[in-house]
Amino acid sequence: MSSPQERRKAVGALELGDHMCLVYDNDDERRAIMAAYVRDGVRANQKVIYISDGVAAPDLLDWLLGEHKDAPEPSAAGRAEVDLAAAMDAGDFVVRTAEETFLASGSFDPQESVELMATEIDLALVQGYDGVRVAGEARFSLRSWPGTERFGDFERMLDEVMMDSDIKAMAICQFDLRWFDPDRLAEVVANHAGGRVRADDYYDDGTLRITPIFGPPGAELAGDIGAATRPAMEGALAAVALRSQLICLDLSAVGTCDEEGLRMLVGTGRESGRGRQLLLRGVSERLAEMLRAAGLDREPGVSIEGAVR
Repeated sequence: MSSPQERRKAVGALELGDHMCLVYDNDDERRAIMAAYVRDGVRANQKVIYISDGVAAPDLLDWLLGEHKDAPEPSAAGRAEVDLAAAMDAGDFVVRTAEETFLASGSFDPQESVELMATEIDLALVQGYDGVRVAGEARFSLRSWPGTERFGDFERMLDEVMMDSDIKAMAICQFDLRWFDPDRLAEVVANHAGGRVRADDYYDDGTLRITPIFGPPGAELAGDIGAATRPAMEGALAAVALRSQLICLDLSAVGTCDEEGLRMLVGTGRESGRGRQLLLRGVSERLAEMLRAAGLDREPGVSIEGAVR
């Protein structure tokens, strides 16, 4: 059986009863995952409760939308757009600080905190919501507030609550690798039966999968690129190009690719006119030969790295 540290589940695939952890060291990755989590909850008529610490509660909405407000959501095709500001005004999306949530009685009490969440879930169901999504920033547990040394107990208790088959809630706990000691992190991550959450794929039809990467920004492609997958790939690459002037496409897991597909890859972001730089990483010898034969290796702004053996 795989451990929670090994399991990864796309944020768009989360279900009621999931207790997940987001372990990150890249703020863009965190933002992409949390924005999708909140939007999906509003779409599903689930009340979203965000417990903020690192980002001040009044600034959370602007932070969540980020600087790429016009970039399409991965895996959002055919789904209704979500106005997060309107959802916040309606009370469907609520932001609270960690201090007011966990220190109302003056100290952090794991049992009291879990009971508070259970009460919130019950209230939301009475209000007509179909469930509750909780998102919590865990950095407050490092502040030496009274009782925070028992944060691991809180995560264990919450995991037990979420394993109840009748629970109509889910939760994501966020851990910044830049702050948490490895031993402390391993302890709390182990108390998330659902494992770790990851960003949604831009596209996956079983033949080709396109997944966002964040350091550097870009996408990982896995599978085969041909006439059947090129249209979807074109749309996904357009979304990738909105994120940065430097784009990395990891081709390590690409099997076959026709010349037209290679031209599409090399052309990523060209239409933006922003002088983009493109890094093709993990290029196999066969793909490298095709790039050279088509003269695509000499395109301005394109750098090619071979696959690691």
